[in-house]
Amino acid sequence: MDQVLNQKIDAYIAQNKEQLLKDIAALVAVNSVEGTPEEGAPFGAGPRAALDKTLELAAGMGFATRNCENYIGYAELAGKDPEKYLATICHVDVVPVGNGWTADPFTMRIQDGWLLGRGVADDKGPMVATLYALKFLKEQGYELRYPIRALAGTNEETHMQDVDYYLKNYPAPAFCFTPDAEFPVCNGEKGLFGAKIVSPVCNGVIVEIEGGVANNAVPDRASALVRTDISKLKNAPNITLEPEGDGVRIRGWGKSGHAAMPQGTVNAIGLVVNYLLDNGLCNETERAYLEAVRKLHASTAGEGLGINCADGPFGPLTVIGGRIYMEDGRIFQTMDSRFPTCTNGKKMTEQIRAALGDGAELRDVTAAEPFYIEADSPAILACINTYNEVTGENAKPFTMGGGTYARHFPYAVSFGPEHVDLPLPEFGGPMHGANEAAPIDKLLEAVKIYIIALLRLEEIDF
Repeated sequence: MDQVLNQKIDAYIAQNKEQLLKDIAALVAVNSVEGTPEEGAPFGAGPRAALDKTLELAAGMGFATRNCENYIGYAELAGKDPEKYLATICHVDVVPVGNGWTADPFTMRIQDGWLLGRGVADDKGPMVATLYALKFLKEQGYELRYPIRALAGTNEETHMQDVDYYLKNYPAPAFCFTPDAEFPVCNGEKGLFGAKIVSPVCNGVIVEIEGGVANNAVPDRASALVRTDISKLKNAPNITLEPEGDGVRIRGWGKSGHAAMPQGTVNAIGLVVNYLLDNGLCNETERAYLEAVRKLHASTAGEGLGINCADGPFGPLTVIGGRIYMEDGRIFQTMDSRFPTCTNGKKMTEQIRAALGDGAELRDVTAAEPFYIEADSPAILACINTYNEVTGENAKPFTMGGGTYARHFPYAVSFGPEHVDLPLPEFGGPMHGANEAAPIDKLLEAVKIYIIALLRLEEIDF
């Protein structure tokens, strides 16, 4: 690495550190959870306000900015090529607050070198870091070959309709990276499969059944209200029984986690389903349905449904049941699978239907194929080599089950700034969790990595 450039970047980061943290705080202060669509705000007032704030920060740094009809926006650095441009993309919408915060989630705090607040890691901190990477290139007066756009999305956490809109109405970048995952470089994401397992109208023993808050999370609690006498029931691990009306409320207590990484979780719905079956708390129609659902919960590798498989780049398939609920007398169980290249949506649909048999129906199937870019392609090498030089590591690209913006673009990867090997402090939490935390030094190091990587990407023939 060029020593002069190295020193320039270090001096620039030291000089801009305080303002950079203030800018993150200003962005965190905007509650940008998805809301009701309204005029000029397709994803609600919060995400729109965060987009405005991001473009205001960028304009303050002297960038040309553009709001793309309130779906997405960008700051742009000029380049000579009129046809092709490079891009970074972060998102400024955030997930709902949830429980367990020790202070206001929208007031950024600093403790022992960590930022705390909703979005500091996902993805407002990285959004500001990318703007400061571009600001360095601008201040140094680099004559760029490709223009660079720092895109700011507003709908990543739910449906990614922001990038769908952008790619329908604007040309795609020649290459794009999204600072919305872990370092070093993620060059592949598993396929996504979703569906619902639906019962007939049962009119049986189960009066109510409910569990889970999101399709893509393993639920830690679930319950069923059944018509029975509590004195007939026996105890079971992680199950509690409560009399309710003329029936019994059966509660399952599990351990939650993300659908893409279900190892070590315990699905509360599976506990309740097993208890109902083991204790005969069902009529014949309910039994046939619960037996089908039990196959889903039997294994997060999909063995119960006959969909288990694994490949080289991605490893094994994962599957979880995220939510169970009742509607108009029918029971609905959602499923979320992340699958490698050894299967596809059509094959999985056939296998699952065969496993479910006549007791349940598979509905609302959605599937997106895996995406994978060879680890030795020039743009990936530019990113990974920069990361290793700056950090002194010898890291290799990796693949994952989570989904980012990268899969929506023709040529894109996710590139930092998270460090999975870095333990969270006791007062801090993960992305999507309470007391979301991001380490200041690693965020500043990411600015440096992004500056150098962008300069290298500028030299590639796309």
